[in-house]
Amino acid sequence: MILAGDVGGSKVHLALFDFINGELKHIRDQQFQSRHYAGLEEIVREFLAGEKITAACFGVPGPVRDGRLRLTNLPWTLDRRELQTQLKMDFIFLINDLQADGYGIAELSSDQILTLSEGDASQMGNRALIAAGTGLGEGFLVWDGHNHIPYPSEGGHADFAPRNEDEFDLLRFLRQKYNGRVSFERVVSGNGLTNIFEFLRDVRGLEVPASLAERMLQEDPNAAITELALAAKSEICERTLDLFVSAYGAEAGNLALKVMSIGGLYVGGGIAPRIVSKLKDGTFMKAFIDKGRLSQLLVNTPVRIILESRSALLGAAAYAEARAAEITGVSPRAASVKF
Repeated sequence: MILAGDVGGSKVHLALFDFINGELKHIRDQQFQSRHYAGLEEIVREFLAGEKITAACFGVPGPVRDGRLRLTNLPWTLDRRELQTQLKMDFIFLINDLQADGYGIAELSSDQILTLSEGDASQMGNRALIAAGTGLGEGFLVWDGHNHIPYPSEGGHADFAPRNEDEFDLLRFLRQKYNGRVSFERVVSGNGLTNIFEFLRDVRGLEVPASLAERMLQEDPNAAITELALAAKSEICERTLDLFVSAYGAEAGNLALKVMSIGGLYVGGGIAPRIVSKLKDGTFMKAFIDKGRLSQLLVNTPVRIILESRSALLGAAAYAEARAAEITGVSPRAASVKF
């Protein structure tokens, strides 16, 4: 049995996997609110309830160095060796969450991916991965001639680059709000959606209906904004989602240029599957390919949306099995194949 985890700033998603004929088989999974626990060890113990596992891997937000990471949005420090000792497991691995997502792509079936733009699907080369959720994750998959090897990146924390008057004014608004530097994550993320809404309310003066203001106090404000935007029931919500998706497409195009991802750009994270209809209306792709002299390169780049919410968990499970098998010479995946 393989334990996989997707550790986020707001929740921890754990899952157990086994193998049937070489394919990952989902056994069970559960989500935990991170702020209710002192650390990852406590959550794992509660989830496993004594079950024996072969190896574990956790996708985590941020740079992992020598098996160690201090989370940005949680007061936790994770150390692979300490976790192995505390949980009495032989093999525990920590990898960047977008790296886990990258490994997950190879485990997905065609119905778990939506093609936004066909591009030139015959091209073989690097791939890029961008994922807006609580934060903005970015990664890349290097083509070595045989396989795509996922690598982490902290590109979501690069400087926000405005392209028009609305975005220049948004940058000024956010510089004041955050007292200085503004990263792309401040615009393209769950918090980014709220930031754009506040900009349109406070700077552009768009009206916020009383019913919407009340909803935003009672529930997740981003869910309310998104619902009304997709239903075309609120001008400020529609404008918010327009700006958000355009900035998302622009940064996806930046990433595709930086890693020469002629093999495809993948859009992951929790937000994309909830706004598929908006992503398909042309706003994202217009910003994605608007790269001047290099626009044709982006036109030829396939763009695909990951619909499967457990993609990072699949990738973490695949990584855990592969690394443990490399160390021990015993592969549960290979052993499950029927000849």
